[in-house]
Amino acid sequence: QVQLVESGGGLVQPGGSLRLSCAASGNIFSINAMGWYRQAPEKQRELVATITTSGSGSTNYADSVKGRFTISRDNAKNTVSLETNSLKPEDTAVYYCQALIMFRSTGPVYSYWGQGTQVTVSS
Repeated sequence: QVQLVESGGGLVQPGGSLRLSCAASGNIFSINAMGWYRQAPEKQRELVATITTSGSGSTNYADSVKGRFTISRDNAKNTVSLETNSLKPEDTAVYYCQALIMFRSTGPVYSYWGQGTQVTVSS
């Protein structure tokens, strides 16, 4: 049983900042990558940022958040964080954590999702 638990969402004024965190727990052999996605009302879920867990961690960002958001991870704790700065009303969405998990060294990779955390940017 794997659980991904997000925290750190909330209401913030335009130009403000929030730090989102996600912790994975369970009988995990390894996590290949972790990331954040978001879904605004009546819109498709979209990628925000991803980071691999090997080496220094290769990152990928949506164009809309480059320069404002920073993703980081702590492999020892199976956590990923998203530092969000200069927030805009269009960043309002439910933010979901995703992890690509293996349960044995030669097994398949499974995708798990957290329950989501609401971020609202409004004055």
